[in-house]
Amino acid sequence: MKGLIAAGGHATRLRPITHTVNKHLIPLANKPLIEYAIEKMVEAGITDIAVNINPGDKDMEKTLGDGSRWGVHVTYLEQQGGPRGVAHTILNAKEWIGDTSFVFYLGDNIMLGPLMPLIERFKKEQLDCLLSLARVDDPRRFGVPEIHNGRIVRVLEKPSDPPSPYAVTGIYIYNPCVFDAAAGLQPSARGEYEISEAHTVLIEMGKNVGYEEITGWWKDTGKPEDLLEGNALLLAQMKDPQISSEAAIDQGARIEGHVSIGRGSRVSAGCVIMGPVAIGDDCTLTNALIGPNVAIDSGVSLTDVEIENSIIMQQSTIHGPCRITDSIIARHARIHVHHDATRTSSRFLLGDHGVVEL
Repeated sequence: MKGLIAAGGHATRLRPITHTVNKHLIPLANKPLIEYAIEKMVEAGITDIAVNINPGDKDMEKTLGDGSRWGVHVTYLEQQGGPRGVAHTILNAKEWIGDTSFVFYLGDNIMLGPLMPLIERFKKEQLDCLLSLARVDDPRRFGVPEIHNGRIVRVLEKPSDPPSPYAVTGIYIYNPCVFDAAAGLQPSARGEYEISEAHTVLIEMGKNVGYEEITGWWKDTGKPEDLLEGNALLLAQMKDPQISSEAAIDQGARIEGHVSIGRGSRVSAGCVIMGPVAIGDDCTLTNALIGPNVAIDSGVSLTDVEIENSIIMQQSTIHGPCRITDSIIARHARIHVHHDATRTSSRFLLGDHGVVEL
């Protein structure tokens, strides 16, 4: 079985960050989002993986390489004609996939559970398509299955009146018959080839379409608040958080809960870090109150700040006094506060090299 990961698109809802950073490379818990999808496939024993990318994208391959660090082979497939919907992504990979079954994973999705139980059910029940479902508060944002007598009879894309409380998550398993279903689609009103329509066509073709409800958490990171929630979920799952022996923690600094600190980082006296928190390499924290649910990437400098539920990317600098919550601050950004702004919380969605002075 092969693996296909969708990592194209423009992620307009995450601008200005995605003007310069591919959404799938945004770090959650200090690791690029797409790496969680690769790790899920590796856990399931999939060793041949293709990543669908935007035309001309070089950053993805620069970040992931050839896959050898996971013991797999990674191929990069440029989306011919640019992003035109999820079903088009599948058709774009038809030649590479060939006649084998495959796992299709939207690279901006994260899930707690493993893929193997889904694969085992797909094989055991000799399915042509397995959809993973999750109960959500507002199904109108997703593809939604209509289910009768335990079987899916159709799938609707972003319906105004959802026929069930389920969303079709971004993890699918297919046989090659999905190519026939997708090939006959027409663009939807939003100009995309909708994967929900392909699923309905499979059902109309008489193919064996099954489903499995995901009982652990699953997250589609389409909006800034989704990224922050995903970051918090992943930080909560940190295994054996550790403080590098090459980090400098001054006497008088207080560290509580699950906290990771990378090599070369320095935490001065008076700092308080309340996990879950991940701090990368070569960071400098002075008079800082950090956490919970904060990921600070490498090379970040923080002075006189309080930060909660936020993502701070590489080489950013924040000089307070200020309090920051629910924020995403991209690479090489700079925030400089000239007055005491700790009595209220500030929120930022700041792109690469952004500058804010208050």
